[in-house]
Amino acid sequence: MTDTPKHSPSRRQFLAGAAVATGAAATGKLVHAQAAGPDPLITELQPWQQYLGDGVDVRPYGVPSKHEAHVVRRTVPWLTADAVSSINFTPLHELEGIITPNGLCFERHHSGVADIAWGDHRLMINGLVDNQMVFTMDDLMRFPRENRTYFLECAANTGMEWRGSQLNGCQFTHGMIHNVVYTGVPLRLLLEEAGLKTSGTWLLAEGADASGMTRSIPMEKALDDCLVATHMNGERLRAEQGYPVRLVVPGWEGNMWVKWLRRLEIGDAPWHHREETSKYTDLLANGDARRFTWEMDAKSVITNPSPQAPITHGPGPTVLTGVAWSGRGTIPRVDVTIDGGITWHQARMSGPSLDKSMHRFYYEFDWDGRPLLLQSRAHDSTGYVQPTKDQLRVVRGFNSIYHNNGIQTWAINEAGEAENVEIG
Repeated sequence: MTDTPKHSPSRRQFLAGAAVATGAAATGKLVHAQAAGPDPLITELQPWQQYLGDGVDVRPYGVPSKHEAHVVRRTVPWLTADAVSSINFTPLHELEGIITPNGLCFERHHSGVADIAWGDHRLMINGLVDNQMVFTMDDLMRFPRENRTYFLECAANTGMEWRGSQLNGCQFTHGMIHNVVYTGVPLRLLLEEAGLKTSGTWLLAEGADASGMTRSIPMEKALDDCLVATHMNGERLRAEQGYPVRLVVPGWEGNMWVKWLRRLEIGDAPWHHREETSKYTDLLANGDARRFTWEMDAKSVITNPSPQAPITHGPGPTVLTGVAWSGRGTIPRVDVTIDGGITWHQARMSGPSLDKSMHRFYYEFDWDGRPLLLQSRAHDSTGYVQPTKDQLRVVRGFNSIYHNNGIQTWAINEAGEAENVEIG
């Protein structure tokens, strides 16, 4: 983790240098391009109108248009020292709606992607149960299944920003997240099948990959809304997302969503393994560490405009959009500001509002061509309001890596270019 760059702009510098554009809502008038003359793309016959395209047998598995080849997961070179045990990021600035396409869902694994055949995989339940059991994948498919839409966020998402602005793009600051429809068996049904003993108050989930990932989960959560998932967005899990089966722990940090799930051990106390002691704990200023901070607090980010998605038009009607989420419920409201918090406006929510899922918001305004300071602030259904980074640091200090849900700021200059800055 590097310190804040010496020349990183301050709040005072930005507010003094940019008495920002008007916050008036867009008038709703249509935007008309004023052409100097006939546009040949309109007046002349184009090649794609003259020749037959590919037939349906050319692409047996659908892929995006070649003109969208730039929309991919990306890595950060200095952060991705070892591709086998590392992470890539979802291109949030390229997406709309709330569902992440399967091929763009961020990856995090600790020993590379395990290659397991459907027929070779087994899931064992042992420990404090009446009947220790082993399920094949076909066995699991005989249990009742449910479909649920949830976000999965790594606890380290935005972690590089604790000490100041570091990464220039929402793909890199906030892209350790995806939001998909999971299909799976409620975990409680498998535990009921095995006969959960009353002394069983904790569950240890273990993955089948070479890292042997394990996490302790309290039984209340396991019996509530956890799924043993086999599908995402209607198709079988991708290999990098845990094929053939993974755990889904809604609203809780992604490291607990154990991929390539092979074993569920029932016990009467947490196991205190690596991922819940030396990792995935929140180091405070006094050296103490908060542990078992599972829930992901309400958070939001403006995806457009942003450093990877600058404003490319001149002054006039402009659409701001982003996503918000909470591990404790829904997002009924998001506020946005274009002047660094001097004035706030309630954004327009669009699309389904689902528990522990992403929510899409929009704010339309007339940009006058002057600099902007863009922020969003999420409110969740419990009444919690997304804090500033400074508010978080008063409680947590600067030593943490995980659970940074502070308000993000993008500075937009007169050319429409965006930069990651911090103003509190």
